[in-house]
Amino acid sequence: MFPLRHRALLAAAAVLGLALPAAAGATPAGESGPAALREVMFVGNNWDGTADVITARGDLARIGRINVIPDKDQRLTEIALNPVKLAYFLGVRLGPGEGHDQFVDDMYTTPDGTAVVVSRPSFADVVSLDLATGRINWRFPVAGYRSDHMAVSPDGTRLAVSASTADTVHVLDIATGRELGSFATGDKPHENLFTDGGRLIWNMSIGEVTTALDAPWLDWTKGDRRITVADADTFRTVRIIDMRERLDAFGRSDLSDAVRPAAFTPDGSTLYFQVSFFNGLVEYDVAADRITRVRTLPTNPATNEDRTTWVNDSRHHGLAVSPAGDRLCVAGTMDDYATVVDRATLQEGPLVPAVKPYWATVSGDGRSCVVSESGADRVTAIDFATGRRTSTVDVGDHPQRVRLGHVPADWTGPTTTR
Repeated sequence: MFPLRHRALLAAAAVLGLALPAAAGATPAGESGPAALREVMFVGNNWDGTADVITARGDLARIGRINVIPDKDQRLTEIALNPVKLAYFLGVRLGPGEGHDQFVDDMYTTPDGTAVVVSRPSFADVVSLDLATGRINWRFPVAGYRSDHMAVSPDGTRLAVSASTADTVHVLDIATGRELGSFATGDKPHENLFTDGGRLIWNMSIGEVTTALDAPWLDWTKGDRRITVADADTFRTVRIIDMRERLDAFGRSDLSDAVRPAAFTPDGSTLYFQVSFFNGLVEYDVAADRITRVRTLPTNPATNEDRTTWVNDSRHHGLAVSPAGDRLCVAGTMDDYATVVDRATLQEGPLVPAVKPYWATVSGDGRSCVVSESGADRVTAIDFATGRRTSTVDVGDHPQRVRLGHVPADWTGPTTTR
């Protein structure tokens, strides 16, 4: 993955037919170098174990597809022969998988665009897949029995992955899969974010989300939920943030402190996040260490108000900030819409109908928010400026995470997935 500024330079050079200097990533004349890359989006189809690759802007046209579980038979045999692994495998299927196996959660490409690294919850691992052949380059089994959200460092070389049943985040070398270090978290680590130029890793633990103990007075059963901030080089914990205290201080003791998807403003000064059971978002001032605003977003009259029917304690799950920092994009998961929110006023724009939207990210050109409609097996782009749908593309079964990445310019899919 490349920073936005670097992507802009590459795009400008391509249009003008210019060669960038070596420091910007181009190859000097007369020297061989990496193949030209194309910016794309990877869409993880969680239930069928594939990732669709689509254009990163415009019509979101599908370019190719990769099988992220080429070793499925081998993994299933290992699980079947281990009673403990089998119990957890079935638990993932019946719990967070909503009756389905979870074969792909998160994805990032290597800086050279030759491989995509994928976390596979049901197989409790992370694998690197060769984009040319579809074969596995390396595999890293996480601690415990389920892998989850990942994050990649700004330079694209390190990967943080949550091991959700072991309350641990592993940090891996993206090229080799070698573990560089790890750190402890609260119960059920979930979202990871690199900040401060890659110096820090923020992890949000969400606690138990698959039990039916969802009544507000039973919130204490959900476990130790907190934000853990770790040094990305030493892996030592430098800060723990208990949002329970901050929410209470703001007068919102009614809200859960399980921080779900979260996004920083471009300058890193403000964190926006969603919490369990809430149709809205929270604004947190990082330097002041306090919650500054809470915005409740519209409900869908058709949404079942029985909290036990909401997917893994989510009400809204998916949040992105525009590159300019002036707009937020919200996936209203259980309310079946997505919307763009003005950051200054926290006023929502048009409610764009979407079927169980599960994630939100930013398009390659920064103009659109891209949401995965997990209930309709499609991905939709919404213009940040107008709040209107601009394009939709069909993908595989139950798309969840959508991430920007790079593939070789002429890539249309692997030659084999065996």
